[in-house]
Amino acid sequence: MLQADLTMGNVASALTLQTEEAALIEELKAGSEEAFAWLITRYHQPIYSLLARTVHDRADAADLTQDVFVKVFRKIGSFHGESSLRTWIYRIALHEASNQRRWWVRHKQQEVPIEQEVMESESSSSVRLKDMLVDPTESPLDVAEREESRERVERALQAVPEPFRTTLILRDIEGFVYEEVAEIQGVSLGTVKSRLVRGRSCLRGLLNAPKPGVYPAKPAGIGMPLGEEAR
Repeated sequence: MLQADLTMGNVASALTLQTEEAALIEELKAGSEEAFAWLITRYHQPIYSLLARTVHDRADAADLTQDVFVKVFRKIGSFHGESSLRTWIYRIALHEASNQRRWWVRHKQQEVPIEQEVMESESSSSVRLKDMLVDPTESPLDVAEREESRERVERALQAVPEPFRTTLILRDIEGFVYEEVAEIQGVSLGTVKSRLVRGRSCLRGLLNAPKPGVYPAKPAGIGMPLGEEAR
C-alpha cells in the first residue's frame, strides 16, 4: 500500500509539473513579459554556469547566456513539446557553446593567457563532482578547504576533452538523467554512458596528477576513438 501511495504521488506530481509547464509555454508563446521574466530568473544562473564550464572565457559565457534567451524568445513559437522546456533550453545553450568553441579555435586561441595551473592531488580517492562544486555552509576552515577543492575540480574539468566534459556537466552537475543527456546531446543512451565512464576516468586522472601544473600526457579513458565509444 505504501509503495502504491508513493507511485501514485509521483504520477500526480509529474502530471502537475506537466500542466504547469504547458501553461507556461502557452504564456511564452503569447508573448507574456511576466512569463519570460520568470523564465530568465529561473534559468539564467544554471545556463550561465553550464556555459562558463564549456567555453574558454567567462565573459563570453555571459554574452552567450544572453544570446540563449534571445534564441528562446525567437524560437518558442516552434517549440512543440517533444522534450521538456528545460531540456530544450539546455540544447540551445550547448549549441551556442559549440559554435563559440569553434570560433575560439579559429580566431582567439592564441590570446588565451597561461593560467590553468593545476594543484597537486592530495589523495587517490574518487571524487564526486557534485559534492565538490556545491556552496558550503560549514566553518570558515571548512569553507576554505571546500573552495580550494572546488577550484581544483573546476580547473581539472576544463582539461577534460569534449564531448566528455559536457556529458559530465549535464549528468553529474546539472543532474539530468541519462535519457535527457542523450536527448540534449543528440546521441544514443549507450554513447552517454560510455562518455560518462571515460569522462569520470579522465577527471580522476587529472585530479591525481603527480605534480602541480602537470597532467598525464593522455588522461585515462580517452584513448578510444569516439566512433567506438558506445560499443
